[in-house]
Amino acid sequence: MGVLPVTTWNRGGVVGVRRGMTTIGLIGSGNIGGTVAKLAVAAGYDVVLSNSRGPETLQGLVDELGPKARAATSAEAAAAGEIVVVTVPLKAYGDVPVAPLAGKVVIDTNNYYPERDGQIAALDNDESTTGELLQRHLPESKVVKGFNNIWFQHLAELARPSGSAERTALPIAGDDAAAKLVVTEFLDKIGYDAVDVGPLAENWRTQRDTPVYVAPYGPYGGAGAPASADVVRQAVAEAKR
Repeated sequence: MGVLPVTTWNRGGVVGVRRGMTTIGLIGSGNIGGTVAKLAVAAGYDVVLSNSRGPETLQGLVDELGPKARAATSAEAAAAGEIVVVTVPLKAYGDVPVAPLAGKVVIDTNNYYPERDGQIAALDNDESTTGELLQRHLPESKVVKGFNNIWFQHLAELARPSGSAERTALPIAGDDAAAKLVVTEFLDKIGYDAVDVGPLAENWRTQRDTPVYVAPYGPYGGAGAPASADVVRQAVAEAKR
């Protein structure tokens, strides 16, 4: 079975999108954010896109995604989404709007790259994880780490329907069990299984330079390869600090 475009198997997939959980907000619409948006639209969700440069800069992506997508400010995307994906460089996490995300499930895709983000002592000293930093910034939100360990092209290529022999899994981490169930359901709808690695304190197991980072899904820059839940679970278990 070859690589499938994100819309091939799930076109018209609005059946199964749970009532009341039909809009995905995106704070950041780059490689990962744009890919999540495409998968979500293919699964029947509405998406509200935002970035740091303004809604007008997202018109091309909105046109590509079609009538289920619109562009907005970050605060508007935060307010509109039942689930909100924060996918900005880690150094910008302090700019994520707090009030409109209160009580919401927030998927955090951030990774720590000191060459881009500068040195962050709490991460350098293993006193915190990236997910815990965002959770402290959003004290009334329910942060779940996800989408941070896969190259965006592989994310676009590897979505498969539930039950497929080529179904791929993604690790998630979070402190709220109900929020992780919401994210697991969302991943299922867009074509992925979830592997729960525990609380946000454990999300270091999926960060850069760990066994589950990029490699299980194929070589960076190359074709994607399915990675089952067992494969992902084993890679997570092999992580060392």
